[in-house]
Amino acid sequence: MDTTPLRAVALVCTLSPSPARSSSQLLAEQVMAALGEHGVTGKTIRIADRNVLPGVDTDMGEGDDWPEIRDTVLGADILVLSTPIWLGHPSSIAQRVLERLDAELSETDDEGRMLTYGKVAAVCVVGNEDGAHKVSADLFQGLNDVGFSLAPNAVTYWVGEAMQGTDYQDLDKTPEATAGTTATLAANTAHLARRLKSAPYPPS
Repeated sequence: MDTTPLRAVALVCTLSPSPARSSSQLLAEQVMAALGEHGVTGKTIRIADRNVLPGVDTDMGEGDDWPEIRDTVLGADILVLSTPIWLGHPSSIAQRVLERLDAELSETDDEGRMLTYGKVAAVCVVGNEDGAHKVSADLFQGLNDVGFSLAPNAVTYWVGEAMQGTDYQDLDKTPEATAGTTATLAANTAHLARRLKSAPYPPS
């Protein structure tokens, strides 16, 4: 079995800054733990705790924390994007992350490949309303547009009963279905990341 070390970073796009509890944070941490079972190390970053300025450049100037976060993303093999559902959509913070990643379209290596080529993305979605498939589809498209690859079943999610107030973090235990999709996400994402690390995409 290939045991090439891998690095991951989870960008948590809850609207709530620390120390507020967050279901998006919890599911991201569970994914990171599952990735750890496949030899992946890394960390989570709660974007609401940082000053990520609006824009579509790699650096929006004074006070912008995105350049540091971007360095972490580019230094990782795997990017996990974790978001709640609000009004049927990813959070506004998740959208801002995608907008900042848009700058990668014009950042290439000496052979014309985006710097994100060879990196693998995965998605976590939580909410107490419908929309997990729609939200993951939105994020998948954006992440793929800016150069990330997606393994099969690259999303894990939990949504509560529609029009009810239960949060993922308030459950007594992780539902078996969510735990299963988290395990599959981790196995497939780590597998693809190792394959791409040993066999990069061809020059563009």
